[in-house]
Amino acid sequence: MTPPSKLAMVPFVSVANMMRLVHHVGLPVFLAELTQAVTDDFKRWPAFDKTPRVPAHSPGGVIELMPTADDTLYGFKYVNGHPKNMAEGLQTVTAFGLLADMASGYPLLLSEMTLLTALRTAATSAMATRALARPDARTMAMIGNGAQSEFQIIALQAVCGITDVRLFDVDPAATAKVMANLRDTGLNLTACTSAQDAVLGADVITTATADKRNQQVLTDNMVGAGVHINAIGGDCPGKTELHRDIVARADMFVEFPDQTRIEGELQQMPLDHPYTELWQVLTGQAPGRSRPDQITLFDGVGFAIEDFSALRYVYDRASGTDYVENLDFIADPDDPRDLFGMLARAA
Repeated sequence: MTPPSKLAMVPFVSVANMMRLVHHVGLPVFLAELTQAVTDDFKRWPAFDKTPRVPAHSPGGVIELMPTADDTLYGFKYVNGHPKNMAEGLQTVTAFGLLADMASGYPLLLSEMTLLTALRTAATSAMATRALARPDARTMAMIGNGAQSEFQIIALQAVCGITDVRLFDVDPAATAKVMANLRDTGLNLTACTSAQDAVLGADVITTATADKRNQQVLTDNMVGAGVHINAIGGDCPGKTELHRDIVARADMFVEFPDQTRIEGELQQMPLDHPYTELWQVLTGQAPGRSRPDQITLFDGVGFAIEDFSALRYVYDRASGTDYVENLDFIADPDDPRDLFGMLARAA
C-alpha cells in the first residue's frame, strides 16, 4: 500500500503539547503575544467573512460552530457550553479548532481549543482593557472565579500592568483555588465575601459567570466613575450579568454587533442603543476612552476572529517543532479521480 502523502498528514496540537508550548513560551509572554495577534487581526476587521456563531441549544447547554475566513486562511471552532457539567465532574466548556488553506481547502492545523479558548478570551479582554481602561488602572475585581479567571488575571497583569486583584465567587472554594494558583505571581490577592466588596477601589471589573440566566452580578450602585468593565459571561440568548442601568450609562464597545445583539448585555437594550465596534477604536476610526471619569463597557461574547487569531498564532509558533504531531487525516489518492481505487488497493 502506498504510504500517505504529505498533504494527507495534518499537523495536530494535542492538549499535552499545547501545555508544553505554553510553558516553553511562558504564560505571560504567550498571553501578551496572543493579545497582539488578536489586535493585529481586529485592525484588519473588514478583510474577514463574518457571521454570528451557529448554535444548537438543548436544555443542558449549547454546542456552537464559529467560522471565519480571510483571503488566505479559513478557521473554525467547535465549542460547547454546559454549566450543569461541573456538578457531574465535567468541564463547562470544551473545544477544538481547525485552520485551513483557502486556496486548496486542505487543513493546515487541527488543535485542541479548550485551553486555547481560555487563553484567547483572556487575550481579548486584555486587548479591550488596554484600549479602554484608564492608563493608571492597577486594581482589578474578578467576579466569577471559575476556569477562565486565572487566565483573565494573568493577561491583565502581563498586558495592562494590573498589580492588585480582588476576588469573589458564590462558591468560596473557587476563590480559594484562584488564591492558591496565583500565589507566586507577584500579585496582591484579596478574597472578598461579596461582589460589592470585590469592586471597592477597582479600576477594572471583569465578570465571568457561567449561569445561563439573566443575572445582576453588578448593580448600578456598585460601579463608580472611571471604571472599565469586561462583561465576558454573556455567551447565549437570555444570559446577562449587569443591571440594565449600568449598561444604559456606560459607553459600550462590542465585537460583532449582530452576535452581541443576540448574546451580550446589548440584548437588554433597545435597538437604537449606541455602541462602538472595538476594531474601530483599535484602528483609530472611533474614540475609546475620552475622559478619566467615563465608564467603559466591553460587552465581550467571544467572536470567531479571536479563534482564528489564536489558531494562526499557534500555527506560526508550533510549525516545524515537536509541539505538533502529524495525523493521517485527509484521504489523498495518487490519482485524485480514483478514491475508490485507493480504498480497493488497501484491502
